[in-house]
Amino acid sequence: MSKPRREQETREKQLTRFETRAVHAGERRTYLATDGKSDGGLYPISTPIYLSTTFAHEDIEQTDKVLGGEETGYSYTRYGNPTVAAFEEAVAALEGRGHAFAFASGMAAMHAALLAAELTNGAMVLAAEQLFGSTSSLLVQVFGASGVEVRFVDACDLAAVEKNIEELTPRVVVLETISNPLLRVADVPRIAELVRTAGSTLVVDATFCTPYLQRPLELGADMVVHSATKYLSGHGDLTGGVVVTDIPYDGALDQIRKLVGGLMAPFEAWLALRGVKTLPLRMYRQCENAREITTRLAAHPKVAKVYYPGSKDHPDNEVARRTLADAGGLVSFELDTRTPDGGREEAFRFLNALKVCVKVPSLGDIYTLAIHPATTSHRELSPSRRARLGVKENLIRISLGIEHPDDIIEDIEQALEKV
Repeated sequence: MSKPRREQETREKQLTRFETRAVHAGERRTYLATDGKSDGGLYPISTPIYLSTTFAHEDIEQTDKVLGGEETGYSYTRYGNPTVAAFEEAVAALEGRGHAFAFASGMAAMHAALLAAELTNGAMVLAAEQLFGSTSSLLVQVFGASGVEVRFVDACDLAAVEKNIEELTPRVVVLETISNPLLRVADVPRIAELVRTAGSTLVVDATFCTPYLQRPLELGADMVVHSATKYLSGHGDLTGGVVVTDIPYDGALDQIRKLVGGLMAPFEAWLALRGVKTLPLRMYRQCENAREITTRLAAHPKVAKVYYPGSKDHPDNEVARRTLADAGGLVSFELDTRTPDGGREEAFRFLNALKVCVKVPSLGDIYTLAIHPATTSHRELSPSRRARLGVKENLIRISLGIEHPDDIIEDIEQALEKV
């Protein structure tokens, strides 16, 4: 074994704590020879951006071995790229197991995960009612049109989940760790047991949690999906997704990515890898800010109700305490309104009055972001379905950033005075 390889394996074994893995995982894996000898060369301390479509080899025999999988290496970026591989290695290290596959967006990652789970004509998928709107549309409009039967269930009603799994024996079960926008918390370990008993595949969207709060593979999930656009990269400057899984799904994911071509580009992978390094620091501050903002909102006379998994009155507080390392960096609340339009006018007035918080339909950024779910994330749903899910016109969702909490609180309170 060469000296560089020995040093890399030794370093990986030392990365035992999450914060250390976040900083070091994926780095110094790309060896640059300087004198043509196996032990002569260097590791860049920061992974380079390999903006190369193709990679040349010593001879055509080596190219044949790389393309045939007999030798590790790179040939064509759609088949693999060193920068993308570095990001994938980092995410897999944070999840604690499995292999990661990076995609161009979170939705591309979810689509690939469902394909890898063989969600094809004649199959049935059991999905959480609380899924991200685009994921629900993907299941119904794309997979449903291809002959897949789609059923929805309240993922926080364990009895209903168990009944549906036993009666339907779905090929795939899809849920989110923390739902949008009411922040319901699914009991991943218990649902994983039910799914395993039925011989089904459990796909978990862990975008809201990240591996900092929960690692679903360790709790029994088969595949974990992240929108890397959000907390993983954390700076609002890229679009990307990632699936983390193990045998038997890793081979299928690799093949799907090669054939469909929805892979993450090297520059985005480099940005995401850099963002991952500060994930523990950012998430710690965002969770801390969420706790402080929740306390102030709950006491404000113009706030009718607050949704936060860390609150004792949240319906899933026990599940959150048992399955999450912290309650997350999101808070939703309903304005105390009595207008005929259900509070949309007041919600818009509140949002327009914000000065520090940024009004954009996203989350997981270093900036505190505020949105109106009824007209953004859940806009495509019918009014009746929004009502059934509890997405009211007076509902506001706040994704906490890393600013000083007093500045966020003061901004929210001055905006509430305008309602």
